[in-house]
Formats: sequence, structure tokens, C-alpha cells
Amino acid sequence: MLDKDTKRRIDTCRDILVGKVPDPKSQVEQITVALIYKFMDDMDLEAEELGGERKFFTQDYERYRWAKLVAPGVSGQEMLNTYSEALTKMVENDHLPALFRSIFRNAYLPYRDPETLRSFLREIDSFTYDHSERLGDAFEYLLSVLGSQGDAGQFRTPRHIIDFMVEIIDPKKNEVILDPACGTAGFLISAYKHILKANSSYVVNGNGRHEEADAAEQALESPMRFPGDKLSPEDRSRLAGNIKGYDISPDMVRLSLVNLYLHGFADPKVEEYDTLTSEEKWTQTADVILANPPFMSPKGGIKPHTRFQVPSKRSEVLFVDYIAEHLNPNGRSAIVVPEGIIFQSQSAYVALRKMLVDGYLAAVISLPAGVFNPYSGVKTSILILDRAVAKASKHVAFFKVQNDGFALSAQRKAIKGSQLAQVKVELGSWLRAARAASGEFLESNLGFSVPRSEILAEGSVTLSAERYVTRDDSQSGFPMVSLGDETVFRVEGGGTPKSDMPEFWDGGIPWATLVDLPASDFITEITGTARRISEAGLKGSSAKLLPVNSVIVSSRATIGRIAINRIPLATNQGFKNIVIIDEAKALAEYVALAVTRLVPTMQSWATGGTFAEISKSKFCELEIPLPPLEVQREIVAEVGGYQRVIDGARAVIDNYRPQIPVDQEWLVPSMGEIAEFKNGLNFTRSEDGESLRIVGVSDFQSNWLVPADNLSTIRLDTPIGGDHLLQPGDVLFVRSNGNPDLVGRSMLVPEEIGRASFSGFTIRARFDTTKVNPRYLAHFFKTPLFAERMKSTGQGANIRNLSQGILSELKVPLPDLATQKAIVTEIEAEQALVNGNRDLIARFEKKIDAAIARVWGEAKVEEAA
Repeated sequence: MLDKDTKRRIDTCRDILVGKVPDPKSQVEQITVALIYKFMDDMDLEAEELGGERKFFTQDYERYRWAKLVAPGVSGQEMLNTYSEALTKMVENDHLPALFRSIFRNAYLPYRDPETLRSFLREIDSFTYDHSERLGDAFEYLLSVLGSQGDAGQFRTPRHIIDFMVEIIDPKKNEVILDPACGTAGFLISAYKHILKANSSYVVNGNGRHEEADAAEQALESPMRFPGDKLSPEDRSRLAGNIKGYDISPDMVRLSLVNLYLHGFADPKVEEYDTLTSEEKWTQTADVILANPPFMSPKGGIKPHTRFQVPSKRSEVLFVDYIAEHLNPNGRSAIVVPEGIIFQSQSAYVALRKMLVDGYLAAVISLPAGVFNPYSGVKTSILILDRAVAKASKHVAFFKVQNDGFALSAQRKAIKGSQLAQVKVELGSWLRAARAASGEFLESNLGFSVPRSEILAEGSVTLSAERYVTRDDSQSGFPMVSLGDETVFRVEGGGTPKSDMPEFWDGGIPWATLVDLPASDFITEITGTARRISEAGLKGSSAKLLPVNSVIVSSRATIGRIAINRIPLATNQGFKNIVIIDEAKALAEYVALAVTRLVPTMQSWATGGTFAEISKSKFCELEIPLPPLEVQREIVAEVGGYQRVIDGARAVIDNYRPQIPVDQEWLVPSMGEIAEFKNGLNFTRSEDGESLRIVGVSDFQSNWLVPADNLSTIRLDTPIGGDHLLQPGDVLFVRSNGNPDLVGRSMLVPEEIGRASFSGFTIRARFDTTKVNPRYLAHFFKTPLFAERMKSTGQGANIRNLSQGILSELKVPLPDLATQKAIVTEIEAEQALVNGNRDLIARFEKKIDAAIARVWGEAKVEEAA
């Protein structure tokens, strides 16, 4: 998993090189060669530690060892002479495999400055690796810097997710294993590791001693530590030929080959191949296929050949189709897929899901959004295909993972309570029973099983876990009532009067649109609307006047926002509105809570192109449990209590502002006396230029820190350096923007900023740190006092364009550095308490979820603590 130290070191390497090697592609090449050079020496050292011999730097080439190159006392000129000579000589090293010699064949040093090289090699020397997958992390980040990843929907799969998938599929030593979009071969490496571990009677520790495998396997990750001593020479030969990968990118193929070689593959089988448009390998099948294929399709779509069972131009559809069709009769697969595969309503997606349920699908594992951070917050699932299970079992298993062992923020810090181990054990047991046709049902707090016939009976063949969540009517004891039951409800649509009829508008009838149902609200209470229509507008359109305490449900485009109207009103056509006919049977607040449970189903049932919508007839098919009115009131009261806690916590978060009590004896210098300013640049994009992260106006949220891990990346026509690269401690201000409320908003640049610049709509302030603690001023800039001073300076309260001159004139209270530090400590302690309210909100949202789940009688999927 990419860590901030790796990112920072690579960014530093690029900063060192930029003056001598301005082309970003050349920078990446220089860093790649140096990393591989160092890693070969690391591998030699590990081999010695494990009782083996050096492999790469031997005999005449021993003098080029990395450790000698960067040893203390080696001068910059000596380093330059040795390194440049090594780059030309390594291609002649017979101890290097042909793959490595090809990498060094075109390697050269494009500059002759000893100090630049010394700084660069020292930074490369700071990289450490537990195993070569760390090298893969570094390579992937280098490629992402060049923009060769996310644009194609390719995101590096976290290693713990790869291992989780591999362990569920359980590849064997005699099976053909394939990844048709292999990237840097992470799945292939994990499969190899899994097979070695399964065929080892002991583990080799760092001192060359043997330990029992079971005792050490959780702590030791390197495949080299699992000797595979139970594998015969014939097993090893067959295994080496059975592990295969394809990738469309020659860069990825090269990295895969390197990675596999470093894991013991003398002749790795990875080829450059377009899996979706070439027919050359169509007849080749596999026992195990593991993949996280690209999610995105190019403009105009893929143009595949005609042998796919499901016609489509979407890459994710075609890849899943390819994988299913290329499994052997008892083949198995684990595939990371985007949410479109799970419930998109277009015909290709529906046809694919039907094909999978009919003959391939064994299980669906829902992963939380954020698993792919820092590359992407995209929501994904894992499809488990198993042809033997699909043939023998009438059920499909569904699991929902909410904790994968890492926080879902950009930093992805390790946390307790991972549910992956439980899912692996429970799903593994179910799969074994299902293959033997000896067990159909799955009982777990994390999953359940659904009959294939039930999935196929639904028109869209949805694979969303929420759609099939287990409900136990005997536990709830409440009857299920459809929203179309006209003894209890009446479902009304909405309408929009003609815009060119002035007499239809600005009348006395409130008219609700999505604007009146904020996305941030759980259930909105509507007491007024942004727009109103007239009686004539009501009569001249399909809008209906709804009585008070109807349940308003958005059913088009943004599906699932829910409200209760406290005034009579009409809505536009984007809503299905539930009018309660019998108030002795249903309470509006309860109905609204119950309908929140149906939002995933509504989304999966929606059809249409640009604006997907659930039809009135399908909406009326939805059912909710309907307990007695007194029970409904109890549930509403319980949830209402939880919601008040949430509202209070949100109020703390929304209203907290740091306060700095100013002592009259403090100095009050102008900003111009303690800072220098620089306006940002208006960048010119280029397809082939340098890739650089940019802080823009859209990044200026209420937080006081720049979100370093979530900045956008663009390609530039010319390299950016010097004063326009950000440094930790810089403060950025919004200079101008279409929204005057944003002008003057500020953020502090954090330590982990790496290589980044700032847009032309911003101003950078860089402070004299002998006088100023930048964190103190960053907090001061968020106080009401500073806001007032900004309003009274320069252009007054109506600043639309902040300038360096205005900032220079602003006065700031400045105590001594010790006092500044104490104030920072106090404010950040307050902020920690405020942030605790976010955890409180999350906890009480779970309580609301559990309360609603109880009335449904659901086997609730709980999140581990």
C-alpha cells in the first residue's frame, strides 16, 4: 500500500532532478533505473542473510555494488564516475538476466553534476523494502505521477485485498493462473506466495533458521521465506509455466517481469496483449483468474472483437465477460468490479449479470468506498466466480465488508476490527459446502445467501446486497404492506408548469424541487420552498397539491432523498409522493424512516439513460413493515433522540471557530513585515508535459490544512520550479473567484505536501519562521477577528479580488514564539474534541440504522468496533 514516505521520497527525487532533467518522463526513467539498481543489491544482501550467495553484483561487478557506491567517504566525483560507468557496464553483466540487461541497455546519466547525483543517490538510498511489492508501490506512484493510471480507471489494488481474494480462491500448485490486466503482477505474486506457503513445512527466518510455518506465517510476508520444500522439481517447473499475465501497457509488462523475476521466476510469463480487442489468445483458458481490470472506457468505447457473449463497448463489462468465458469447467475467479457491474440498468450490464448468475457466480463481497484511497474513493465489490458452485448450488452468497482493517481516509491508517478474516473463513466454508451440494444457507452477521431464482426473477438481476438483505418476519412480527396498498397509501407524482406562462408562477402554492431536500439531511422537514406556483399553474400541469404530512421521495436522477411536508405543497415530476390515507395505520415519520431502507432497491430498479428513474408502478411494488401505531411512535421517538444527538454534534462542528484572546501588549505587525507573497500561475496543459499536483480554489474547504492526498494532477507544457513549488508552512489564500464568499479563505500547507504548486486564483504567503509559527497564523486566519479585519481593509466588506497589497496591509497580533506554540497546542486540543463529534455522529448513525433494521427483522450486517 502506497505510504506517504514513498511519495515524499519520489517527489524529492524529482525536485533534485528537475534542474538537470526537466522532462518528467526522463525523471521517471532515472528514478526507475536507480531503484532497480539498489534493489538488486538489497536482494543480494537478503540472499546472504538467508544463507545463500550473491547473484547480481559478483566478480568484476562487485565494485559496482550500491552499498559501495553510496558508502560514507565516497566523494561526489567518485560517485559520478562509478555510477555512470556502472550504467554502461551492467548490460555486459552475464549474471543479470536478459530482462535486467534490457533495462540497462538504454540507461545513461544525462548530466555530469556530482552534487546533483550525490543528492539524488542519497535520497534513493533512503528507500527500504520489506519485499519487492514495496518496489511495485514506488513504480506505481511514478506512473501515477505521469498520469498513466487513474485516467484509465486503473488503481493499484491494496496488497491486503489482493491476499484476501487469493486466499478465498485458494489456487493450487498444478493450476493455470491468469491475470488478464496484470499491472505490476500483484495478484500473480500473491498467488505464488499462497502456493509456496501451502507447500512449505517450515519458514526461514532472517537468521537462516527454520521455524514452523504456522507460527510465523502471519508475521513473515516475503515468499522467499517460504521454501516450498514440498514441491517437486516437476511441480516447480509446471508452476513457473502456469502463472501468466497480460497487460496492454508495455511499461506495466516490464514492471511485471521485473517483479516476478525478483520473486524467483527465471522466465516470467507476462506478455503485452490487448485482452479486449485481440483474438489471438481467445482459446486459452485458466483454472484460476484473478484481476482488478480497468474501470474506464475511452471516448467512444472499446471496439472489441465479436466473440464476447455480451455485446458491449464498456471495458468493465467486457473484462468480466472475458474472465467468465475463459474459466475451465471447474475454474474459479475473484474480480474487483465497480458499482456499475452490480446494478447498472443498461442492457449490457443486465445481460452480463444474468449470464453470471446462470452459470458462474458464487458470491458477491461488497467493499466500502475508500478501499482504493489515495488513488480513488470509488466504491467497489468483489465477484467470486466458481463454475462448480454455480452448477451445484441454487444460491449465491452476499457479504458486506465495512472494515477492511484500514481507515477509509486518504491516509489509510491501520485500525482494529477488520472483518476480512471472518468473511474469508465463513465464505470458504460455504463455498466448500456449496460445491458438494451439502449446504445452501448461510448464517452470518456479515452475510447471507439468496436463491438464484429470486435474483433472476427480478428484471434487472441486481447484485446489490441491500436488495436481498435477509428479513425475518417471525422476529419482527409485523406485516409487510406495499406502498401501492390503497387502503393505507396513495402515491402521487408531480409536475412542472410551462416556463413560458408567467401566470403559472410566483403564486401562493409552494412547489418543491431537489433544492428543498438538501443531500446532507437524513429526512428533511419542508416548511417552505424556494419556488412557488399559482392555482393556474397547478391546474395547467400534472402537479398535485399534497396534504400536510405526506412523504416526499425523490425518484429521478438523484434517487432517495426523503422529506415530510409540514405545509401543503406540490412537487416537480422528479418525485413519488406517499400520501397517507389511513392515519390510524401509518405515521408519516415512521413511513419516511422505513422508506430509507428501500433506497438501494429503488436505485437498482431505476431505468433510463441520462436521468434514471423508478416508475410509479415499480415504486408501488415496494413494501415496508407496518407495526401498530404505538410501535411506530416508539421507533420514531428512539430515532428522533439519536438524530438530535447527531444534530447537536453537527452544530458543534459547523459552529466551532478558533478564538485567540489578544493581549494588548502583543506586537501587531502588518503581514507585509513578516511574509513574502507570490501569486499563483495560470497553467497551460499539455498531453506530454510534466505532471504536477495543483492546489486550486475547489480545494479550499473549511479545513485549515491543504488536503495534500486529494489534490488534482494536471500535465503542464513547461516544468514548474523555484518559487512556485509549495513548501510546508506556506499559507495559501483565495485571490479571486466567481463566489465572493470564498475570497480570502486560507489553508496551511502541511509537511506531506510533496511536489505541488498553486493556481492563478490563489496567493501564497511564506513567513519568516524566526518570528512566526505558521500554524499559529493558520489558526488566526480562521478566527472571526481576522475575518473582520479583512472586511475593514482595502476594498472594505465587498472584497471580490484579494491582492498582495491588501494582504500586506492586514495587521496580525503576534506574541512571542513560545506563546504562539502554546496557543496552537490549545486550539488543536479543542479541534481534537470537535473532531470527536464526527465519531459521535458515526456511532449514532449506526444506532439509527440498527433501529430501522430491527423493525424490518433484518439479519443486520454490523460494522466491527
